[in-house]
Amino acid sequence: MIRKYNDRISLISRTYLIGQLSIHYPFSRGECATQPFTQLEHPLEQTTFESLPIPESVLNGIRDADFKYCTPIQSATLPITLGGKDVAGQAQTGTGKTAAFLITIFTRLLEKAPPPARKGMVGPRALVIAPTRELARQIEKDALLLGKHCGLNVVCIYGGMDYDKQRNQIKAGVDILIATPGRLIDYYKQKFFSLKLVEVLVIDEADRMFDMGFIQDLRYLLRNTSPYNKRLSMLFSATLNFRVMELCYEHMNNPEKVTIEPEKTVVDNVQQLLYHVGHHEKPNLLLGLLKQEEGEKVLIFCNTKAMAERLETKLKHNGYNAGQISGDLNQNARIRVLERFGSGDLDILIATDVASRGIHVDNITHVINYDLPQDPEDYVHRIGRTARAGAKGTAITLCCENYAQHLERVEDYLKDKIPVVWAEEELFLKGKEGEPPRRHKTKRPPPRKSDTNKKHVKSKPRRRRSPSRPSGNSARP
Repeated sequence: MIRKYNDRISLISRTYLIGQLSIHYPFSRGECATQPFTQLEHPLEQTTFESLPIPESVLNGIRDADFKYCTPIQSATLPITLGGKDVAGQAQTGTGKTAAFLITIFTRLLEKAPPPARKGMVGPRALVIAPTRELARQIEKDALLLGKHCGLNVVCIYGGMDYDKQRNQIKAGVDILIATPGRLIDYYKQKFFSLKLVEVLVIDEADRMFDMGFIQDLRYLLRNTSPYNKRLSMLFSATLNFRVMELCYEHMNNPEKVTIEPEKTVVDNVQQLLYHVGHHEKPNLLLGLLKQEEGEKVLIFCNTKAMAERLETKLKHNGYNAGQISGDLNQNARIRVLERFGSGDLDILIATDVASRGIHVDNITHVINYDLPQDPEDYVHRIGRTARAGAKGTAITLCCENYAQHLERVEDYLKDKIPVVWAEEELFLKGKEGEPPRRHKTKRPPPRKSDTNKKHVKSKPRRRRSPSRPSGNSARP
């Protein structure tokens, strides 16, 4: 049944139902079809990577990563993508989505010879688009581990790093390009490489692209890549909503939608706890919780960068090994802090939501929401940093009067109540006496001695007059 585009869009809006077992959705272009979900409500039998058609060089990288069995999202999507079909995958954070699309990329590029390119044209064979710098760096790290034996060139580009160095890396030739939208468009508009050679396209955390305002940039990139029927496309996200599925319809080739336990927004291994506390009592309660829980790696989330900075100073003043990442830190400083946290040199990391989906550190035992997030999805992604890959973790939320109005929305999104714990008096620990040292801002260097008596007034640049021939009546001075 052929319909015009506007008719198809109205049909989508009438029949698109989240969480149902089937969806009436015109995935194929110009044709309306009923597409079943690949929905997995029960645990799959354990699938080994060796049982899948994966090249030996990729399997060697999987063994180096100590992966033995596929996670549910990997078991559901890998047979589809390895067979050459597009996929839109939804799974909880920390369930192995990154490994799923990286294994597919390596297999595809190794099995197919690169297409002949015009002389002087360079461009990636695979493109992975991620919304944040931290997420892009984590994908690069996983790609270098899984693709160690594949001989493919992996390049990661994002803002805040050496501009010319990243530019030269693309010019030198790249097989797999991992990028954030802004930096990628910046380079693409300089026309020194092409996206028409892309054989595999991956969009990671697509819902975050909408939240961060990248959707127009993303659509621009998708319009300028190779045609949808000439490439393999994969989209992965923790949540799939109408906007994301519309994007799939427009720029993918009849994708199969795979959802893993959509009724559960949080993995079972996360123990959630909620403390009702006054805003002025939160610092003391936090100190008591840190002493009581004795977490090996603790990730604390705040809603503002100012609070993150104050909390870092407070914890350091009380003897804790803490660091923070927020919008004010330059990229090199962020990388150093994350590396220290990942290696164990830093026990406590304080972050704003700018990093909530980009932090992928193993063995995070506790996530503490010092501020309750305003967006329910941010809550899910925050606590998804713990209990990864089958491990257990604890998520503690401090709910004060400033953010209590968001609690109902969070619990509605979870479809469950967060267990409430009432803090005893002894849990409120008084901090170390004295005021913590204030953060010193970078000051301008003092003026030279010879200039101390001069007024620093910015003089206007002189405008040079064009030489003109003096008139006969004018006299030289």
